[in-house]
Amino acid sequence: MKTVQITLNENLVKAVDSAAKRLGTTRSIFTREALRSALKVVRVKNMESKHRAGYKRKPVKRGEFSDWKSEQVWGDR
Repeated sequence: MKTVQITLNENLVKAVDSAAKRLGTTRSIFTREALRSALKVVRVKNMESKHRAGYKRKPVKRGEFSDWKSEQVWGDR
């Protein structure tokens, strides 16, 4: 583990401390988990962006997935 120093406004520190206390954890653990969660959001957005870019480069053609229509299950209708 590496210790890092960050600057936060007082209201944010109070909110983090309050949340950490309610969860029965520490400020450091709460912050690590929050950062991991934020990084996951960044990774997902990056993958979605790559996905969109791929479909822009190579759009779906009419009927490209029609063979799979009979395989789709939409629940009880």
